[in-house]
Amino acid sequence: MKYIYMSIYLGMFISNLIFCFYSKYLLVMLMMLEFMVLNIFFLFNFYLFFNSLTFFFLMIFLIITVCEGVMGVAIMVNMFRMYGMDYFCVFNFLV
Repeated sequence: MKYIYMSIYLGMFISNLIFCFYSKYLLVMLMMLEFMVLNIFFLFNFYLFFNSLTFFFLMIFLIITVCEGVMGVAIMVNMFRMYGMDYFCVFNFLV
């Protein structure tokens, strides 16, 4: 059980590290956000399973996660249509 939690925390650490250092591209940022959400889902799942609580909260969490993913993909498609790329360093969003 200790190794399960350790692997989930390691996944969170790696996804946070990649999110911070490779934040030039929107697609990589969206993938790392989804990986973080997946790790949080596993943490909630193990917590609820070992404390024998209800899993209703997990369904709401997954619905919100899907909505977040759909909005991120919609923003990325919009950026592809407007600019032709998802490279953040060449954009000036203040104008």
